[in-house]
Amino acid sequence: MLCCDEKSQIQALNRTQPGLPLKQGKSATMTHDYKRHGTTTLFAALNGLTGHLTTALCLPRHRHQEWLRFLRQLDRETPADLDLHLIVDNHSTPKHDAVKRWLLKHPRFHIHFTPTGSSWLNMVERFFRDLSENRIRRGSFTSVPEWQAAIHDYIAHPNADPKPFIWTAKASDILAKVMRAREDAHKYTSN
Repeated sequence: MLCCDEKSQIQALNRTQPGLPLKQGKSATMTHDYKRHGTTTLFAALNGLTGHLTTALCLPRHRHQEWLRFLRQLDRETPADLDLHLIVDNHSTPKHDAVKRWLLKHPRFHIHFTPTGSSWLNMVERFFRDLSENRIRRGSFTSVPEWQAAIHDYIAHPNADPKPFIWTAKASDILAKVMRAREDAHKYTSN
């Protein structure tokens, strides 16, 4: 089981001044102004059982062609005797006709879509959050290749000793929140 998704339009930003580090009694700082040096899209597959990021591919765009390139790389990098169950977001790229045709020719791939608005169920999103918090937010990059190298360097650290993401919330608590939200939505729409 692989959790697959893309983090699109990641900008290589070069801050105009270096930020100041966190000190006792003072928070870390960063400048609000920057110079843009291009974007990249990170396609990633996270093994839900082990927490290992099995495939990571940086490409300039986010279209079905890039998704197919990612699937081909995933096909090459995983043992041919394994069936691959991919958990993906419910958006148009994996549903494109060219992707559907490719999947028909590669029956070991099984696609499972998360419900609309529920991308948080896909564990690779948690990895993307960590990447954003720990590498993107305060980073400063002068080019897309420099930025892509930083992404791959960041990926190497958790992959050295991978740990799966563990849900800590109880299913009953999550379902109770969903029910309360539905009741609240019903109150507002019926008034």
